[in-house]
Amino acid sequence: MVPTVKAATISNVTFVRPAKFYFSGYFNIPHITYFLIFMSFVYIMTVVGNVFLMSVIYLVKTLHSPKYIIVFNLALADLCGSCASIPKVLDKFLFDRSDIVYEDCLSYMFFFYFFTDVQSWTLVIMAYDRLIAICFPLRYHSIVTKPAIAAMLLLVWIVIMSITACIVGLLDRHSFCGSLVIQNFICGMGSIRNLACGDTSLISNIAELSFVLNVILPPVLIALTYICIAIALSRVASPKERLKAAKTCTSHLILVAVCFIPLWYVNLISDIDHDADIILSILPNMPPLLNPILYSLKTEDVLNCIKRLCNNMLSNISMSKKVFTAMLTKWKVLK
Repeated sequence: MVPTVKAATISNVTFVRPAKFYFSGYFNIPHITYFLIFMSFVYIMTVVGNVFLMSVIYLVKTLHSPKYIIVFNLALADLCGSCASIPKVLDKFLFDRSDIVYEDCLSYMFFFYFFTDVQSWTLVIMAYDRLIAICFPLRYHSIVTKPAIAAMLLLVWIVIMSITACIVGLLDRHSFCGSLVIQNFICGMGSIRNLACGDTSLISNIAELSFVLNVILPPVLIALTYICIAIALSRVASPKERLKAAKTCTSHLILVAVCFIPLWYVNLISDIDHDADIILSILPNMPPLLNPILYSLKTEDVLNCIKRLCNNMLSNISMSKKVFTAMLTKWKVLK
């Protein structure tokens, strides 16, 4: 295999860039059909579930609150992240593609890391919302306002987009004059960095900073938040009130566990065989699948709104049928 190479010259510096990268070691895998079926199911249900949840939040005015603005943001990040990553993985295995265009690889890398990191910090903002609601219930509506939450979410998007764009932009300023074979089936940041020629220490430093900011720091902040919540709940006299307050956190805690445990395992355990690597690649796609389930079927407010929307829809259909029947009867009489 002779890779095609293209060169770009900027300010008298020539960057040697490949036309394509090539994947190695992830083809002819036993029982791959089951993996593809499951990934397809995850993708379809993720898209349907998150679009449905976003539609309910948008249509029902009573859900236009700071808490559900955060849920809407999470659903949007989940939807965009899944659409950016899963179709690419399915395309490789379904059509046995062993290569990817250079620009597509960098685009995949940007969107995958960007939306994954947005999900992480959205979970932190959710924990902040729960902290204020439980520890300072009387001041909740004055502290957690729509403008405050919108500003926090906007800051998260801007900062993470800047860091991710910086890393991908620095990679694009390196030549790839050696091997073009990626020892993975996705364009991971570490895999591409290892193929770059020259000094990549700056990229490594920024990537490590990004890892600390987006993988290590969020769960630490969430853990500190729940320690404060636990202390506040221990001071509540009634066990019934404690249980009621704790139930409002269960959906969030499940998402945190499913989101961060696979990320920590993949990043901190280096000795992973390639079959386990494929299985672990599914796990980051579980939070986008679980989010609409946890925040629609397990949240009373959303569930009641869904029931109300369904009842309104059924009543509108029934009314339309009656109008149509009346018009048809009138038309027959006139005829």
